[in-house]
Amino acid sequence: MIDIHCHILPGMDDGARTLDDSIEMARAAVAQGIHTIVATPHHKNNQFNNFREDILLQVDKLNRVLHEKQIPLEILPGQETRIYGDLIEDLGTQEILPVNSSSPYILIELPTSSVPKYTKKILYDLQLEGFTPIIVHPERNTELISNPEKLYDFIKSGVLSQVTAASLVGKFGKKIKKFSLEIVQSNLSHFIASDAHNVLSRGFVMEEALFEVEKLFGSDTVYTFMENANKVIKGETIIGDPPEMIIRKKFLRIF
Repeated sequence: MIDIHCHILPGMDDGARTLDDSIEMARAAVAQGIHTIVATPHHKNNQFNNFREDILLQVDKLNRVLHEKQIPLEILPGQETRIYGDLIEDLGTQEILPVNSSSPYILIELPTSSVPKYTKKILYDLQLEGFTPIIVHPERNTELISNPEKLYDFIKSGVLSQVTAASLVGKFGKKIKKFSLEIVQSNLSHFIASDAHNVLSRGFVMEEALFEVEKLFGSDTVYTFMENANKVIKGETIIGDPPEMIIRKKFLRIF
């Protein structure tokens, strides 16, 4: 299994604090059946800045340690970039790090409670530059929960999205779980990833999430998510059915 979104690099953000934490996370990932992780430290989220060269260096260091300790896990470089106005310009300075360095896929994070007005333009401009944006954890964005048609419009325009495993099993609450399942049902997500930060409060739960998806949507859906994770690190074209609008039934309430 491949996990394309994880905060396993030590001391870079609010994920693993120390190398020992990273090793503990690595062992937990292997226990879940994960053999490859894309390390995605936060960038430009008003708290952490993690640049391409620093990430590449830390990925190399952690891979050497895991090899020495005979932990069968490979770490690939990535970055979780909060959307911001100068993102396109910073592509030119190689500040932005795509998944596995050279793929055309870039993980993009939206603010928790809003979708900035310039989001549509940035996502469009990224595609003009030859990149495919992957919106991470859209199910935890307040504005998208209230207005799911915005997510549909993004996906219809060629953007991809990634739902968090913990969201699918209810660890962020019933409302977010419900929206996560709506996203999957409507073909608005292309990946499931852990977004793991530690082994306690923000663990992997990938096995549990995939079991939930298989139970509700079938084994073909699980296969698609797993195959897409493999394709994204190779820079290949993602598979999936056409997106559908999320339709929420309104009930007549009689008082």
